[in-house]
Amino acid sequence: MRWAPPAALVGCGWVLTAGAATWALLADSPTDKVFVGVLALALLAASAFGTLCRPRLEADATGVTVRTLTGRKHHSWDEITIRVRETRRLGLTGTSLELDANPDLTVLTRLDLGQDPYAAADALHALRR
Repeated sequence: MRWAPPAALVGCGWVLTAGAATWALLADSPTDKVFVGVLALALLAASAFGTLCRPRLEADATGVTVRTLTGRKHHSWDEITIRVRETRRLGLTGTSLELDANPDLTVLTRLDLGQDPYAAADALHALRR
């Protein structure tokens, strides 16, 4: 099983990056060039992360593998605890999947997984059995 950011979202990030870079090149004032240039760099970083770290989470009979910019980290089922946590900030509730393998804690959101963290946790628990 694999979970990754939605491909359409990553593609949209690349389109927005190209648009922001073009805007930065065509801007008249230096302030606009700097502001939009920083925006283009932020979009570039987010889009590159979404592209390079696909899939974010993989699971099989041996355990789970989390992919980051520094590489892949595999944890066996025996050393990992799976939790779904809800946090409330500014009146909004955010849900995340926590994979706790002492001392490593990986927190994945709906954006990382491409689906609801509860559904991913249920699939992981079913695969673990």
